[in-house]
Amino acid sequence: MSRTHSSRRAFTSVVDGHVLPKVIQVGPNVYGAAFHLMKLLPAQFILTSAIETGELTEGTTVVETTSGTFGLGLAMVCRLKGIPLVLVGDPAIEPPLRRRLQALGAQVSIVSGPELRTRGVQQARLDRVARFQSRLSSYYTPGQYDNPLNPVSYGAVAELLLESMGTFDALVCPVGSGGSSSGIGSFLRALNPQLKLIGVDTPGSVLFGAPAGPRQLRGLGNGLIPPVLEHTLFDEIHWLDAGTAFTATRRLHAEHALYMGPTSGAAHHVARWYAERHPELRVMALFPDEGHRYTNTVHNDVWLRRNDFLTPPPSAPRTLDHPAQAAGSWSRYSWQRRTRDEVVALAEGAVV
Repeated sequence: MSRTHSSRRAFTSVVDGHVLPKVIQVGPNVYGAAFHLMKLLPAQFILTSAIETGELTEGTTVVETTSGTFGLGLAMVCRLKGIPLVLVGDPAIEPPLRRRLQALGAQVSIVSGPELRTRGVQQARLDRVARFQSRLSSYYTPGQYDNPLNPVSYGAVAELLLESMGTFDALVCPVGSGGSSSGIGSFLRALNPQLKLIGVDTPGSVLFGAPAGPRQLRGLGNGLIPPVLEHTLFDEIHWLDAGTAFTATRRLHAEHALYMGPTSGAAHHVARWYAERHPELRVMALFPDEGHRYTNTVHNDVWLRRNDFLTPPPSAPRTLDHPAQAAGSWSRYSWQRRTRDEVVALAEGAVV
């Protein structure tokens, strides 16, 4: 009993202080919601809710698939609550992050080799999760891709943005699981139907109808369609490749002293362009995580040069007739709040 009480006191002081973002102005009409670790919010919310409903009890192991940031959020919460944790990832979880997860008490299982080639990254990870579940007598899986509590958890962010800004005109969101964009977007849209929601994806991701392929820019996009992603919320979609996002991330640091990860750089790149085209609008962008995970990569000139990521990005995106054309450094498509099926049907010449 005393251990649980102590964990709760530590949880309040350590985790709660890092859940909500700081709102920062990064241009004449551009603002950023800068998170320490955005996915700490759904991790905290989902696990706390599971404890309250009795789904997560003493002796139960949490098992989840992750590319890194959601897993880190779970590891922080589980460590402070004394909950055993198994995380299934892929080589995108770099050794330093893997060591940090293990230091927090998580068992980290990395899917690699033939499994990735035959099943795809996301499905291979889910298959591995299923094998762990079959071996455990008691487990709980947060399920960030299909758990409705994922988007619901971001209501607190929407409230913070309204308290800080009042109303604003456009929200630019990196999209991976779809939780933050769908959660914040639906909350704000209910209050302001005219709000423009702009999604940021990457080539190779299937989220918005682009062809599947390899993704160098992790943290954006997905190889599966998460049920929590509400496509009809979006007005516009942008696809940025890794080089463009990395360059934008370095510029965000150089110009605004914000040391963020590449998904934040991608969001700022799109928000800056959109705000310049619409100087009468106030534009908010989500900056999901800090850049410390990328000190030896994105924030390292030698690594960028070695991997040929120093090419300046285009000054404007290529406008697409359909997402199936998404490729190259930067492209955009007018989504117009349609379903994914409606947009995909357009490419097939169907009447929708």
